[in-house]
Order: sequence, then C-alpha cells, then structure tokens
Amino acid sequence: MSRVFASALRTARLGKTVRQVLASTPTDELVQVNGWVRSVRLQKRVAFAMVHDGTCTQSLQVVFPDPRMPHRLTNGASVRLTGRLSSSPGPGQAVELLAESLDILGECDPVTYPIQKQTLSSDYLRDHAHLRLRTDSPGAVLRLRGQAMQALHRYFERHDFTYAHTPILTSSDAEGAGETFRVAPLTSPGSTAGAPAHSYEFFAKPAYLTVSSQLHLEAIASAVARTWTLSPCFRAERSQTNRHLAEFWMLEAEWAFVDSVAGLTQVVEDALKEVLRLNTTERRLLWKDADSDKHALLEEAAGDAQWAHMTYDAAIRALQLREASSGVKFQFPPVWGHALQSEHERWLADELVCGPVFVTDYPAALKPFYMRLNDDGKTVACFDLLVPGIGELVGGSLREERLELLEAALERHGMDKEAYRWYLELRKFGGAPHGGFGLGFERLISWIGGIDNVRECIPMPRWAGRMLL
Repeated sequence: MSRVFASALRTARLGKTVRQVLASTPTDELVQVNGWVRSVRLQKRVAFAMVHDGTCTQSLQVVFPDPRMPHRLTNGASVRLTGRLSSSPGPGQAVELLAESLDILGECDPVTYPIQKQTLSSDYLRDHAHLRLRTDSPGAVLRLRGQAMQALHRYFERHDFTYAHTPILTSSDAEGAGETFRVAPLTSPGSTAGAPAHSYEFFAKPAYLTVSSQLHLEAIASAVARTWTLSPCFRAERSQTNRHLAEFWMLEAEWAFVDSVAGLTQVVEDALKEVLRLNTTERRLLWKDADSDKHALLEEAAGDAQWAHMTYDAAIRALQLREASSGVKFQFPPVWGHALQSEHERWLADELVCGPVFVTDYPAALKPFYMRLNDDGKTVACFDLLVPGIGELVGGSLREERLELLEAALERHGMDKEAYRWYLELRKFGGAPHGGFGLGFERLISWIGGIDNVRECIPMPRWAGRMLL
C-alpha cells in the first residue's frame, strides 16, 4: 500500500478535522466534518453556524442555503456535516462549508447548558471542569501542552536521551520532605487481630505516590547514560498558592558523565529555548490580552543571549542590599542559610535580572541528601532556575557519586540507609559522575502561555480540599 493511499484512507475513515478544512482550498469534492456547535444564526434566506472540534483555535463557518436545515441546532450540540468548501467572503477565514447534509449526533439543552457565550470566570470554569475545555483559552492551553511536550521530545531525541516510564508507586520519598500520599488497600483481606503490621500492606511495606522520578532515573542513567521522563507526581501539600497542585506533571532528566553545574544549566536553557521559540496560534490567543511588558521579557528570554547566573551567596547579598537601599522590607528577611522565599525569587527574576536566572550553590542544609557537596563543605553543586512572574521553574544538581559522602548525608538527614541500599549500590558498582533536573510542567505552561495560575494549566486540577471529578 502506498503512503499516499494509506494517508488518504486514514483521512476518509476519520473525516477531516476543522484544522485540516481551514487549511484546504475549495474543491468540488464532498467534505465531512464533525464537531460541536459554538453559535447559530438563523436568517430569512440562509443560516450560519460556527462549528469547533478542538483541533485548533478557530471555528469553521458553516453556511446552510436552506435555513430550515439547522432549525434544531443549539449551542453545544455535536454534529456531522457534509458539504463543499467555498471561498469565504467574510474576514477571519479563507474558506467556509456549504452544507448539504446535517446529522445531529448529540442534542444539547440550551437552557441548562453551563457553557454559554458570555465571558465565564476561571472559578466558574473550574466548577465545570468536565466542560471547560470546550471554551477557547482552556482548549488552547491543552493544545499548548501537547506542543511543548513535542518540542521537548525533539530536543531530547536529538541529544540521544532515552525516554523512560518511571514508577508512580514508590517506597521512598525522594525529597525527604515527607509530603507524600500514602497508598493502601481499602480492606485487608484475611487480616487477623494481632498480625504483624506488614501483613496489612499490599507490598509488605508502606507505599506512596511518587513526588519525583529522580532516584529511579539515576538507576536508568547508570545503564543508558542519558534518560528523561515526563510523568505525574503527587505532593500532599496544603498550599493554596497559584503555583501549587496536589497532582502535577514533572519533566525530569538525568545523565551520566556530567561534572559541572554549568553542564546541567546549559541543557536546561537549550531545552527551554526550544519551547520558548514555538510560534503557534495557541500562544498568540493566550497572550492576546496579556501584559505586553511581561510578553517582551519572554520574547527576550528566547533569544541567543545566555541566561544570567549568580550564586546563592550573591543572591542573598543582592536582596539585603535592596532592603538597605530602598528601605522597603521583604516579608521574610533574606538571611544566609535560610531558603529563598517566593517574594525573593520573583524580585531576583522580575526586577534585578529582568529575565531567567540560575541561582547556584545553595547551603547543603537547605537541600536534599543526594546533592553533591562542594569543596567548601558548606554548599552543594545545585541550581534553581528562576523566571519572571513564576519564581522557581527548574531545580537540579550534580548527584553525590562518592559513596562515603552519600552515606554521611543519609545519616545527617536521619534517613534509613537500608531503605536506600539499592541507591548506594549505584555508586558501588561502576558509579560515574552524574546529575539532572526536574521541571514543573504546569509552571512551564504558565510561563510560556502568560497564565497566572497553574490550575488553568492542567485539564483536571487537583489541590487541597478540591477534586471535583
């Protein structure tokens, strides 16, 4: 079967999408289109409908020469239309469909349908999460997620990273922060009074939903050298800020034979610029009414200039100097040895640098056990990428490959060495210098789409006290 014939056969089976139709030229051939009605206009001699199928930001204008044909059409109804393409005399699109037949596949009650044509607030749409993707901006965000993912796939494929599916169920808390969801069966079949505790566990020991794939990726990188994943993660954090979700997606990459933080940050910058340079109708729609200064910063970040770097020590001094020179105090005083707060991160990226900035070499006491200790014995070889409007977007580090120092870090953090025996063996059996990073995917979409809240950056958001479906 020829490729051309196979492609035509697939199109015939699926019908044409609205995106494909809008990119077509008028012909005498019949075209079939499926979608949902956005609006209907009935006139004396002709009728019009706008039909949308979610494959692009635009709707297709359908013209009914017989105004009686769409008399049962309502906003939200699903339809199958057959007709011929014609040049559109109106602005906005080059073609329109002259309908010859109409099948209403699913009726929609216009009175009770929650998605009406007036402007709907984000809160209202969150309350109707099962329907909100039918509206313009949430639909554009969904497609932007796919476009960003494809751009990242292309980058990592070019650089010989192997994509891996990592476990969602885990026996450890990679970050050591304790903000995990415990997994347990609803019942304990066959359990008896006085039985040992492990008999109640499905896996014979406690299991959790993962907060990070990093430790598993380290095992994979010790076999294939370069690996990455984009997978769901879960954090039992009760924060109600616009940057946090209980269920989110994390892009994580890990690779062997990297021995400098600069080597890590270069990969992060190159991969993200691949996404920032996407020029799609979805991004243009999302930025249409957004802050122009904010958009200019984003465009500048996509340029050829290298992103800024500063150490944690320099960041603390800059924050302290800002307080001293302006007389305006942060809510949380910037003190060496304390974590950077969101207000600090945003000031560094939004006002000091006016663009993305890598902050490196944090105090060891602030970071997880697995980060490589620097020669000063006080800081670790790590970085956070801070971006305007968001704050922290990416975090990464060199991993401690020296067995004795890793064991000491586990003890210092009060962690069970036996539970991490397999992790220690990665250093014992052919360990190599390695490192990696984790990127919050919803935060990335928030940044590149100009969206203020990550709850609008995922199809079905979950956060503390909220899971509607």
